[in-house]
Amino acid sequence: MYRQMVLLSTMDRIMYDSQRQGRISFYMTNYGEEATHFGSAAALDPHDVVFGQYREAGVLLYRGFTLDDFMNQCYANTLDIGKGKQMPVHYGSKALNFVTISSPLATQMPQASGAAYALKRRGDRKCVICYFGDGAASEGDAHAAFNFAATLSAPVIFFCRNNGYAISTPTSEQYKGDGIASRGSGYGMAVVRVDGNDLFAVYVATKAARKIAVEENAPVLVEAMTYRVGHHSTSDDWSAYRGADEVSHWDKIDHPIIRLRLFLTKQGWWNDNLESELKKECREGVINAMKKAEKIQKPNLYEVFNDVYDGMPEILKEQYKNLEEHLEKHQDEYPLDKFER
Repeated sequence: MYRQMVLLSTMDRIMYDSQRQGRISFYMTNYGEEATHFGSAAALDPHDVVFGQYREAGVLLYRGFTLDDFMNQCYANTLDIGKGKQMPVHYGSKALNFVTISSPLATQMPQASGAAYALKRRGDRKCVICYFGDGAASEGDAHAAFNFAATLSAPVIFFCRNNGYAISTPTSEQYKGDGIASRGSGYGMAVVRVDGNDLFAVYVATKAARKIAVEENAPVLVEAMTYRVGHHSTSDDWSAYRGADEVSHWDKIDHPIIRLRLFLTKQGWWNDNLESELKKECREGVINAMKKAEKIQKPNLYEVFNDVYDGMPEILKEQYKNLEEHLEKHQDEYPLDKFER
């Protein structure tokens, strides 16, 4: 788990720079929240269904999503599972039971309640876990999801990553109550608040939550108190709404990777040599996967119109024909050589 946390952090640094260099259009880092990913993912059954927000790359990594899978999605090439139709970091994998991420905030929450109800009706001894942030908890969809899950006794874990900020809005301006956990009791849900920077605490809390969800067919709300060290996304600049001293504290003193490394070192399971080898291995792995993904062509432009309906209606066929005519007339204006034809 430590190795994968370091790998995720390495990928974030390299891909953030990649976006800044104009090689991809968008990226979101996971700095400071790695323990919420791996601690929760390890407590789940691989067949449990995951509804993510957009900062749960570590959950996918733990489940078996490869560096090639990440890079192919971010670079939107022909090997991308989503055929290049999603923004970067909007991952999904049917094979890993990870529902494709959507940009709109909190839309996955009522969907998760419905999916969990379906599992219950089918008699599957599985659950759904739904990840969301403190900002998403301020959306109306969150309350609808909580109420549906509670009244329908749906086996869903609502996992809130309370990282202190909804983009630029601090939690002090989002709510007057005691965080997100206090809301669960009002909906009749079991609730636990946990140190989100403690890998083992997150694992134990999620394991207990899953037991309740599966054995009692009941929703559980987990609030993991963590901190977003990086920018909200590559479209954000955190220096506009918080001080460097605040970020430095969480990055250097209370960072989940640092805490876990100190623990492993104290147990005699880790040392500086192993750390250097791991960082080198991670960097080489990410860069090699990135270079491979960059060289692969983009999907055929036909894919823009495909998979919308079971069969392509006439109006889409007409639009596709118009696109072909436009590209034929203005082909020098587009990098068509990068697309499969």
